[in-house]
Amino acid sequence: MSDQIPLSSVAPSAPSKDASLGAWLAFLEQLHPKTIELGLERVQAVADRLALQSSAIKYVVAGTNGKGSTCAMLEAILSASGYRVGMYTSPHLIDFNERARINGEQASDAQLVSAFEIVEQARGDISLTYFEFSTLAILSLFAKEKLDAWVLEIGLGGRLDAVNIIDADCAILTSVDLDHTDWLGNTREKIGWEKAHVFRQEKPAICADPTPPATVVEHAAAIGADLWLFGRDFNYSGDRQQWAFAGRQGRRNALAYPALRGANQLLNAAGALAAIESTRHLLPVTQQAVRIGLLQAALPGRFQILPGQPMVILDVAHNPHAAAVLEKNLGNMGFHPYTYAVFGMMGDKDVDEVIKHLAPRFDRWFCSSLPTARAISGVDLKARVESVLANSKVEIDPAPTAESFDDPQSAFEAACQLAQPDDRIVVFGSFLTVAGVLPKTTRLSKG
Repeated sequence: MSDQIPLSSVAPSAPSKDASLGAWLAFLEQLHPKTIELGLERVQAVADRLALQSSAIKYVVAGTNGKGSTCAMLEAILSASGYRVGMYTSPHLIDFNERARINGEQASDAQLVSAFEIVEQARGDISLTYFEFSTLAILSLFAKEKLDAWVLEIGLGGRLDAVNIIDADCAILTSVDLDHTDWLGNTREKIGWEKAHVFRQEKPAICADPTPPATVVEHAAAIGADLWLFGRDFNYSGDRQQWAFAGRQGRRNALAYPALRGANQLLNAAGALAAIESTRHLLPVTQQAVRIGLLQAALPGRFQILPGQPMVILDVAHNPHAAAVLEKNLGNMGFHPYTYAVFGMMGDKDVDEVIKHLAPRFDRWFCSSLPTARAISGVDLKARVESVLANSKVEIDPAPTAESFDDPQSAFEAACQLAQPDDRIVVFGSFLTVAGVLPKTTRLSKG
């Protein structure tokens, strides 16, 4: 079957034996004629040639938003329990190594290069995308380690994502909203159906979306998955001091709030704890490990507040659902005289809806181009901001203004020059926007 899989039209030469990680990543970018080509036939064919078998308990995390936070909390809780954990997330902010973590540490260049060499030898003439190749490499790396658990983030959708070659012992669906509509469909029902395909027969399927599309529930029933619904099978409650989780088997009380900030983090934490409860017979977790894990979980770029003045907030929010959460989080903060947006987005996203959600929060917009052809230019983004503001009923005095910049660094520097110590700067719209600012500040924290 694999011999009949179409090849790429131009096959670049594989890096030499002593090639660097950078050389391998450049090779991956040229290997396949398309950046994204959903489907499991090619990646499964190569996976069958690799030794990916592992006795580790495998958690697969899908969803529109909240995947990274849920993965980070799962990793931290399991690690605090003394388990050996591998975590795979994407995309990365600065270094590719961020995508693969083993026992809390990023994979080294040497480990990744070795894994790339293994996949290159196994794939033969089968063409793989950057994501497919790197996914197989990291899964191969995890399989070589004696791990107790794998925490794997779905990159896009679920049904046809390369990570879905792994049969999850527990699948988690964090949220379902409109994003990647060109690939997944333009309704929550269609997108939910795609994402629900990470569920497996008779295995726990955790749905943390409070109002899941009917297609999610229907697909779980059709395949015989053990569906855990938020509000029915698990829930949370809390006050200003602490919170509690309630699951099928009991409660976890007197929990400290997660180190990860934001309005939706208790929902993400509840999904992670439901997953922990559903696999308790395989990987028991103590109350103390839950407490420690929630306090230690770290994920850069998710409502991340940097120390110092003016306040700098980094958030990779890049779709309307995430923008609505960001707007709520900003509204829940204390008073700041002025708030400035450093804003860059991909052109295939719902740019206007993101702007509409956040229009009430910003006094000035610093619109940036990004280093990819997919992005909307800073000039065009400025025009979109001005158009939305002109038709908005939000009244801010003085009226918000917008200007354009060639890159996030320049936009951030301009915002810093204008901001006073009591003001705040919010960097958002894309992973590339946040990544473009990180090298310009020495104040990056882990939380």
